[in-house]
Amino acid sequence: MACAQQAPAQAQREWRDNGVALLPLGSRFEAARLPEQLVLAAMCTTNPQQITALLPRALNGPVIYDNRAMGGTYYALMRPRADRAWTHQAVAPRLGAGNYLVVPRLDRTHPPGTHWVVTPRFGGDLCEPETVEALISCGLGVRQEAQR
Repeated sequence: MACAQQAPAQAQREWRDNGVALLPLGSRFEAARLPEQLVLAAMCTTNPQQITALLPRALNGPVIYDNRAMGGTYYALMRPRADRAWTHQAVAPRLGAGNYLVVPRLDRTHPPGTHWVVTPRFGGDLCEPETVEALISCGLGVRQEAQR
């Protein structure tokens, strides 16, 4: 992931000194910003331990959790797909080129602060955009059903 920066050593220093690094999106990976309530609806639970157990199977790729702003937010790291339209931009924006993401050091897997809910299993491990869109659609469907 450090290679997303033009100077990977900078990311390594940020992880060492701060526990997080600010990485540019778009070339190596993108992220879908998933509101916590959407993920809770898709997973049909509010239990953090259950979310941690279910998300790896649901998304099959790395996920970051950040509760510093906008309530809780999950970030699913995805393969860049500039050639494909993103159907949920208004609800769960796809963040690509021109955006940056705070990425925790790999050993940050618990609160407080930004941490991994699902750590990458190997170099280049990313969620497939179609899988992330399916989770978003599921969460939206559950929320609409609950409002009826």
